[in-house]
Amino acid sequence: MRRRNTPVAIDPADVRVERRGPVRQGAVEHARQAIAALARLAHEPVLHARIKLTAPAAPDVKRPYTAQANLDVSGRLIRAQAAGSSMYQALDLLEDRVRTRLRRTARHWGELRGRHWPERESSLPVLPRPRRGPDAEQEIVRHKTLGAYRATPEEAAFDMEQLDFDFYLFTEAGSGQDSVLYRAGDGYLLAQVEPRPEALGEVMMPLTVDPGPAPRLTTAEAVDRLKVNGRAFEFFADAETGRGRLIYHRYDDGYGLITIG
Repeated sequence: MRRRNTPVAIDPADVRVERRGPVRQGAVEHARQAIAALARLAHEPVLHARIKLTAPAAPDVKRPYTAQANLDVSGRLIRAQAAGSSMYQALDLLEDRVRTRLRRTARHWGELRGRHWPERESSLPVLPRPRRGPDAEQEIVRHKTLGAYRATPEEAAFDMEQLDFDFYLFTEAGSGQDSVLYRAGDGYLLAQVEPRPEALGEVMMPLTVDPGPAPRLTTAEAVDRLKVNGRAFEFFADAETGRGRLIYHRYDDGYGLITIG
């Protein structure tokens, strides 16, 4: 049986903190102390820890305080993020999520399949993402292109949970289709550019495949749809290339675009 490594403490001073907006020094020190203490839960040494704290210029329910942590656990990225009506509320939620993810990494991947699938965190209070009206300014503030990485739905779900994402864009290994995975009730829902559920193979987790193909849109058209439908994201096939793309709302009131290269 594989033995668990002895926990290795990190110095709070080694936790890098990035501030955006009027973040108080007390919150910075609180974040450093909390993440350094949680590092003891890691199954391997934490090589690097970084926190990003974002505060709005003025209190605004549409633009909450956010806290994000990124830990390098012997080469494996552990990421968590949370939002709250105050910075300390966001940090409390972040601590809970980092704690859960560090404990999960101590388990072998095989234990996370079937009946040992990890628990959801739906009981945690999370503020809703900002929603824009039809007249909101169109602004894509981040564009990320993914590499040629193929995964099964279960591998995608594992990565999504570990990274604390609400959705996960990837190329499904069995069907070769660009796909998006996201939570739906007690399970997951998979949408594909051209649905091929018969090519997925055996899936041990609760999964529903959307039978409809992704709409073929330009990026501008996808943004327009997102403005109107009030969803957290819009998955679509690029009008020119046919590759899967995803446009989503960001906490900073802008839009993010994820493409597959």
